[in-house]
Amino acid sequence: MPVCNTCENDYQMAFDITTITGEKYTFDCFECAITKLAPVCERCSARIIGHGAAVDGRFFCGAHCAREGARGRGQEIRDTVGALPG
Repeated sequence: MPVCNTCENDYQMAFDITTITGEKYTFDCFECAITKLAPVCERCSARIIGHGAAVDGRFFCGAHCAREGARGRGQEIRDTVGALPG
């Protein structure tokens, strides 16, 4: 059976992921895939599993961390989902 690259569980319903650089991984669940492959927010260390925000090549989990972590460079970043106009 396939063995998960993160937790080493052998699981018959494991799935494979090939990255854009050609690296191949096997996982038994999305949690293990996220743990191994998702980038980490440079400010709060949360795994970035959504779009996140990038400022000057640095990755953040969202607008708040981008504004706080980019030292003024992320001030134009806004969370827009559910935000009130203005």
